[in-house]
Amino acid sequence: MTDIDALINAFLDEDTRFTVPLYTQEAAARYLHTPASTLRSWARGYHNHFPDRPDVVGDPLITSLGDPRRGASIPFIGLAEGMFLSALRAANVPMQKIRPALELVRDQLGVEHALASKRLYTDGAELLYEVSDHLDGDERIEPRKVIVLRNGQYVFREVVERYMKQISYDSDGVAGYANRVLLPGWEIAEVAVKPAVNFGQPYFVHNGTPLSLIEDALREGVPYDEVAAAHGLPDDQVAEVDYYLHIAA
Repeated sequence: MTDIDALINAFLDEDTRFTVPLYTQEAAARYLHTPASTLRSWARGYHNHFPDRPDVVGDPLITSLGDPRRGASIPFIGLAEGMFLSALRAANVPMQKIRPALELVRDQLGVEHALASKRLYTDGAELLYEVSDHLDGDERIEPRKVIVLRNGQYVFREVVERYMKQISYDSDGVAGYANRVLLPGWEIAEVAVKPAVNFGQPYFVHNGTPLSLIEDALREGVPYDEVAAAHGLPDDQVAEVDYYLHIAA
């Protein structure tokens, strides 16, 4: 085996969910229906300076690779981590107030990329309640706003659980990492991302058609029903894409 063959085999054996940047920060924010500034703070962390009190520092919460100014920097696993944070945002929980609890939960779970792990879905609510006992003030109160007691067990509130159910996980391995994300914000269309499909870019679950292909046709002025017929998609799913394009214009 040549050195080149060895490198190719190593790349094929590598889990590209963690190592290959697929999305710019702007695209990731759009897919998660999150403001670009919010996504940037998740990916880069922040350091806020105040003249009359100590600086406030927040570490990155999602995986980011390389310089975001050079193009794609968010791998699939980073988008999956962002999906959970989007769920917390949908529950109207201030991220600054829940960050300390999230960091404790990540430590307790004991796996890398814990926010994209099935263990967060199965054990996260219980852990979030437990670790908040070690915090004070809003940092104790806010995490508990996303969990409820159901049948004697702490679980995530419905709005958070709804997001997490849109994530598919590996069935094997200790962590059970995310392998597909059904993107939020769609009422009719089912649009997903999966590293092995469409190079990790959004596609219609209905038949695998790339979302970008439909968006390009609609931007060119082709009526949505003609686009739907040409690509074997239901009219109402393509109409929803057309609707969002008009809002964004």
